[in-house]
Amino acid sequence: MAKAAEKTIKITLTKSPIGSTPAQKKVVAALGLRKMHQTVELVDSPVTRGAVNKVAHLLTVKE
Repeated sequence: MAKAAEKTIKITLTKSPIGSTPAQKKVVAALGLRKMHQTVELVDSPVTRGAVNKVAHLLTVKE
């Protein structure tokens, strides 16, 4: 059962993954981002933070 007050982060795709490596494109897709300037809200966990760090140059993150 999920906690009611889990911390979340908002992640926005601000640069295009065109020209990125296939692995980076898969990370962007795994975060749930499909289109430019799309924002998703994910649980702030070490797994999510690791994925964000892999493609940090393509994203904007708000706590």
